[in-house]
Amino acid sequence: MDTMTVGEFLQINTTALQQAGIATARLDCLVLLEEALRVGRSHLLAHPETELTTAQLASLSSHIAERAQHQPLAYIRGKAEFYGRTFMVNDAVLVPRPETEAIIDLLKELPLTKGAHIADIGTGSGCLAITAALELPNSHVTGYDISPEALKIAQANAQNLGALVDFQISDLLQSVLPQDVLLANLPYVPNHFPVNKAATHEPNLALFSGVDGLDHYKVFWQQISSATQKPQFVLTEALLEQHHALAQLARHAGFVQDHKRGLIQLFARD
Repeated sequence: MDTMTVGEFLQINTTALQQAGIATARLDCLVLLEEALRVGRSHLLAHPETELTTAQLASLSSHIAERAQHQPLAYIRGKAEFYGRTFMVNDAVLVPRPETEAIIDLLKELPLTKGAHIADIGTGSGCLAITAALELPNSHVTGYDISPEALKIAQANAQNLGALVDFQISDLLQSVLPQDVLLANLPYVPNHFPVNKAATHEPNLALFSGVDGLDHYKVFWQQISSATQKPQFVLTEALLEQHHALAQLARHAGFVQDHKRGLIQLFARD
């Protein structure tokens, strides 16, 4: 087909993605069309007769082929939304998840003093550290990660969003100075857990953590237990079925579960 309208593209490629097992096929096609044509969804749907240029069609076809291989839409777009802001992402970092936003909600409810020190452990794209810095502008925020490639993305996001965050390399808490609050969305997927196909494109280093998915958290809580100065609060994300085991690890380190919201647990120093 030499030319194609928006309506034809939407119909043909929704079917193609559905046949590839993409549950959000039509929505994905609409998102890609919006970006290629730089128009809103209502305009797209109101003008299905709009013809795509050769360049637009070539770019869109490439993106559809990637999505058919279950490449995350965020990687194809090069960006993802988190807490109302847009973050650059690539395959060096996890795609930010909506459920992780509860960490920021709980963080904002804490009785922190002005100038509180907050550290985001395993910062990845920097979405938690940057959002914390922007939502709590009187705090000092540092993001830590073991991956230099992830830290490059985090630094670029901080610059783009105008956030004052210091980023440093660290293996969990190994190089972390004393903090008032620790944010930890560490790898927690058990090694043999059946993840969806899109997740197989994300970095294994940021996803998997041993047979029970808690290898990283075991080291993390042991490091807290051994620290001379412990934080006041620790916020973690994990599967619901891991929450009891995490609470036990926290208890051994001198912390009690203060609150939980979805996948997020808030621990306070006992």
